[in-house]
Amino acid sequence: MNTVTPNARTNALLLAGGGARGAYQVGVLRSLSRAFPALHFPILTGISAGAINTAMLANITAPFPAAVERLAQHWESLTLDQVFRCDVRGLAGKSINWMFRLMSGGAHLLPNTRGMVDTNPLRSFLHRVLETSDGALPGVAENIRSGRLSAVGIMTTRYPSAQSVTWVQGANFQPWKSLQRCGVPARLTVEHIMASSSLPLVFPAAQLENGWHGDGGIRLTSPLSPAVNLGADRIIAISTSVEPGLSEANRPTTDYPPPATILSVLLESVFLDQLDSNAAELRRMNRLIAEHPRSQELGLRHVDALVLRPSRDLGVVASEFESELPRALRHLIRGLGSRETNRADMIATLLFQPLFIRKMLEIGEQDGARRVDEIGAFLGCTPVPLPPRVAELPEQFPSPDRTLPLPAGVVPTIAAA
Repeated sequence: MNTVTPNARTNALLLAGGGARGAYQVGVLRSLSRAFPALHFPILTGISAGAINTAMLANITAPFPAAVERLAQHWESLTLDQVFRCDVRGLAGKSINWMFRLMSGGAHLLPNTRGMVDTNPLRSFLHRVLETSDGALPGVAENIRSGRLSAVGIMTTRYPSAQSVTWVQGANFQPWKSLQRCGVPARLTVEHIMASSSLPLVFPAAQLENGWHGDGGIRLTSPLSPAVNLGADRIIAISTSVEPGLSEANRPTTDYPPPATILSVLLESVFLDQLDSNAAELRRMNRLIAEHPRSQELGLRHVDALVLRPSRDLGVVASEFESELPRALRHLIRGLGSRETNRADMIATLLFQPLFIRKMLEIGEQDGARRVDEIGAFLGCTPVPLPPRVAELPEQFPSPDRTLPLPAGVVPTIAAA
């Protein structure tokens, strides 16, 4: 039986970015929902692809297990052509526009190019699955009214100031502001999601009420801070990046890096979630509070955080599924040297194809199932025993030859400013 301590604290869920690797997060959530069917996250925050998952979860007016299953169904039905135009005409048109702009010195002889791909298919997909006609998320407002949610935060980066902005829809929300980041009230819409998930240069930025905004991971140096500012006492953060230092990209090479390697590093810098360094800062604050109780008068409080990371480098897994990309896109990526690099972050980001998505869901379920007891101890819950098919999920696709050890799991008790 699932039991929660009577004095249950305020749980928050943080979902980081990673493009198509966002399906991994859904797999982890599937394991959580099966092991802890009474689990409740009144605070949801998301970045980039994590913002898509956050918005979908927040918009579903159903208990956690049912909401996660609907989210998984949306991912399982997703294909790349529902994210951006990947036909020859669509890709060639954007490429020619960019090339002409470079060669002409910026002359405005052709329409202005916004992004390297057309993401209107993603906008249409979000309108459909979020069941909205005007772009607003009706389920978020309903969940807040019913008390199922207290706040939902979606992070973006404002151009050209590079300020990290958290757009918050919630009850009794108190805005915050500093030079680097701020939290502002909003009625969340599809455009907030489009902005948070717009990869620099690749996906076009989105225009919100105070300017143009791009991917939320660009300047978010403290990814835990929005959830803390929204009142969380306990945070589960799901990353799509393997534990720092365990990436397959650490393998030494003497070859000059092709463009694919450089682009992968740039993409990874956007998705570099900073969770570990952020948690280290907060642990130091935690010790300060323990040693100087009067510091609580300054508004400091304890916050627990658990960081869940993939047990394998998902970029390496993605390289096994490169053939699933449409021919035109695969041709362009190979032209950048994708076969000459051990970094496949670019492929992993764009591989919104059924076989890869299902693989991400499987790995996420496996990782979550392996750590159920650890997660239960963190949450103060007794997990429901998982059936063998979930606890030991069989591989449906060949695994990469190179595997990585399971990373360390828990970020110890931390404190938040």
